[in-house]
Amino acid sequence: MERRRFLVKAGGALVAAGAAVAVDAPNVIAQPSFNWRLAHSFPPSADILDGGAKRFAKIVEEMTGGRMKIQVFAGGELIPPFGVFDAASQGTLDTFMSASYYWAGKEPASQWFTAMPFGMNAQTQYAWYYHGGGVQLWEETYAPFDLVPRPGISTGHQMGGWFKRKINGMADLKGLKFRIPGLGGKAYAKAGVTVVLTPGGEIFPALERGVIDGTEWVGPHDDTKFGLHKAAKYYYFPGWHEPGTTGEFAFSKKAYDKLPKDFQRILDYAAQATALNGLGEYETKNAIALEKLKAETKGKVEILQFPAEVVRGMRKLAAEVVKEEAEKTPIAKKVHASYTKFQALMSDWADISEAPYHQLERKA
Repeated sequence: MERRRFLVKAGGALVAAGAAVAVDAPNVIAQPSFNWRLAHSFPPSADILDGGAKRFAKIVEEMTGGRMKIQVFAGGELIPPFGVFDAASQGTLDTFMSASYYWAGKEPASQWFTAMPFGMNAQTQYAWYYHGGGVQLWEETYAPFDLVPRPGISTGHQMGGWFKRKINGMADLKGLKFRIPGLGGKAYAKAGVTVVLTPGGEIFPALERGVIDGTEWVGPHDDTKFGLHKAAKYYYFPGWHEPGTTGEFAFSKKAYDKLPKDFQRILDYAAQATALNGLGEYETKNAIALEKLKAETKGKVEILQFPAEVVRGMRKLAAEVVKEEAEKTPIAKKVHASYTKFQALMSDWADISEAPYHQLERKA
């Protein structure tokens, strides 16, 4: 009997304890969830970029166990393509994906984080971001705007662009209306080109109607999806203006600071994973699209190398532009010094690694 009474009492105590746990459990295990909106600057037809933004959102949702969801909007669906910076800066948008050289009017230093004329390639540029202080300088550059930046998808080495007439020398550039952003655009302006900054989704109609005489965008994959080969005949390389173009993710500091530390790190690493995947996808699809372009447009499109005179001339003008832009603000000067020092360091290494290897590979 004593044993039975003990078990009854003990069982009652366990039931009571279980009830207490059940009552308190929601308070113990309840964790905050977050719903963000991401707007980017590119049309849906730029499938690698649009797809990259969606991949980023998927990685974040999976790694947070569904506790953080990010709704993605392509350029113009929620906010005008070039309005994303201000929206996130003001805290009305949680995050955006774009290219930092679009914000040169807000801070000249922003241009260094996308691409530099005759600058570093994608591989070396990522090395600068993560091992040469580039990300820290980017954070310092965006801090006044209440934004937290992270490197995004790189398109790799771009093409030089589409022209409606042949470019045989520097004189042929004068008077052209050419769509191009960044420091490359400023160098073209010095050569007598009328530079136009047009969102990606508006490039083809502008080129087809003759509003512009030429344009650069990315490379064979995106360019043919946009139909640029149907509006211009001459396709030039190399893309001296953007040898390693890197996009960006930028988070509203207000929204970012509200996240738990582990969620912040998840965003950081999701951006890195998306960037690496995007570069690989661009390299692969550009190679495939180039072969297709050659096969399908024989006699209709000419793929040409810029004449040496043009490359030399643009190198000189680009150096002048970079120097002028670097003197505009203290942070631009600081970023330029870091970028230039790192490029020189890596160039010495490339001179005995990458360059000789590619020369030998082609001769073998």
